Amino acid sequence: MGYNALRILKEGLSRNVGWRPIWRSLEPKSEYDMIIIGGGGHGLSTAYYLAKNHGITNVAVLEKGHIGSGNIGRNTTIVRANYFLPGNSEFYSHALKLWEGLEQELNYNVMMSQRGVIMLCHSDGQRDAFARRGNAMINQGDDAELWSTEQVRAEIPYLDFDNTRFPIYGGLMHGRGGSARHDAVAWGYARGADRLGVDLIENCEVSGIDVVGGVVKSVQTTRGTIRAKKVGIVTAGRSSQVAAMAGLEVPIESHVLQAFVSEGLKPAIDHVISYGMGHFYISQSDKGGLVFGGDLDFYASYAQRGNLPMMEHVMEAGMTLMPAIGKAKVLRSWGGIMDMTPDGSFIIDRTPIDGLYMDCGWCYGGFKAVPASGWCMAHLMAEDRPHEVAQRHTFDRFETGENLMDEEGTGSQHNLH
Repeated sequence: MGYNALRILKEGLSRNVGWRPIWRSLEPKSEYDMIIIGGGGHGLSTAYYLAKNHGITNVAVLEKGHIGSGNIGRNTTIVRANYFLPGNSEFYSHALKLWEGLEQELNYNVMMSQRGVIMLCHSDGQRDAFARRGNAMINQGDDAELWSTEQVRAEIPYLDFDNTRFPIYGGLMHGRGGSARHDAVAWGYARGADRLGVDLIENCEVSGIDVVGGVVKSVQTTRGTIRAKKVGIVTAGRSSQVAAMAGLEVPIESHVLQAFVSEGLKPAIDHVISYGMGHFYISQSDKGGLVFGGDLDFYASYAQRGNLPMMEHVMEAGMTLMPAIGKAKVLRSWGGIMDMTPDGSFIIDRTPIDGLYMDCGWCYGGFKAVPASGWCMAHLMAEDRPHEVAQRHTFDRFETGENLMDEEGTGSQHNLH
C-alpha cells in the first residue's frame, strides 16, 4: 500500500474505508529458516534486513503481545550519533545515516525531525570533555559544534543561565540529531518486512528454547512448537529471562527507566536538550507535549512502571534547568525495561549454542540504534560473522575485561550506566 498526499485526501473524503491492514495476520508455520524472538524495533528491523539485504524471507518474528508493545513504544524518541569511543562512534554514525534515508526506504513517514541535539555543559572540565567528544564525532564523519554560552542563550533563551550551582558554560550541538515517531518506526519496519515475505506472529509468547547437543532446534510457544535452523533473541529488558530458557547466563541487569509527557503546548522547544548536571533531557513532540526523562530507577525490575522518588528527581532537574516548565501539567508517564550491561554498551554476538544469537544490552541507546541494530544482527545471522561497525560488541569483552566501552567513564557497574 503506497502512502502519498493524494491517497490520504481520497481516503479522507471517503470515510477512510479503503485502508486495509498493513501486515498479515498469520498462524505460525511448523518450521522456518530463522526465528526472531521479539517484535520491537530491533527485532522487526532485523527481519526486514534479513529479507532485503540477504534474501532470507522464510523468517518469523514472534511477539508475545502486539507489534510495538515493548520499549519501541515506551521511549523518548531521540536519535543521535554523538558518541565518543571507537566501537560506539562508528556504529551510531552508521545508524544515523540509515535514519536519514529511512522514510524513503520504507515509504512510510516515521516523522524524522533533525532538529538538533544540544548537550549542555556546566563546568570548565565538562566543556573540555565535550570538545574532545565533538572532535571525535567530526573525525568519524559526523557533525558537531561547540557553542558558547552566548550562542546557547541566543537559541535557547528560556534556560536558567545564572543558576549558581549549575551555570551554563555552553554546549555541544549535534545538528543532524533529533527525534522520530517511535510507533511509526515499528509500523514501518513491520510493513516492510511483511511485504518482503516475513511472517509476523503476534500474541505468541516464547516459553522455551530447545537445544540438543549444543545446537538450537526449536522454540516452544503459546501457539505450539516451531522449529528453526537459527534463532535470534532480541528481547531488550527480557534478554536475561529468554536466554535462561536456553541455559545461558548473560551480563545483563534489567532496570526501569521512566519517561513523561506534558499536556499539549504551543511550539516552544526547537531542539532536543540534554542537561549535563542532572541527567535530564527534553524535547517537544509533534502533538505539542513536552517529552522528558532522566535517570534509571536504581533497582533491578521487570515492571513497566516507575516510582515516585525518581519522578520527583526528574521534575527537580527540569525545574532547575528551565523553571518555566513548572507551569505545564504532566499528562502521563510510563516505564521501559532497560537491559543494562556493565560498560553501558550493547552486545550483538553469537552465543555458545550453535545457531543461537543475541542482540541486547542497549541501556539508554536502544531507539536511536534501531536501523543499525537490525542491519548488523541480520548480517551476523546470515553471514555468521559480525558486521564491521559492530565487531567490538561481543560477549568476550566481559570475560577478559579488555575493550570495554564505558562512554560515561563510570566503571563496570550496570546501574551506573
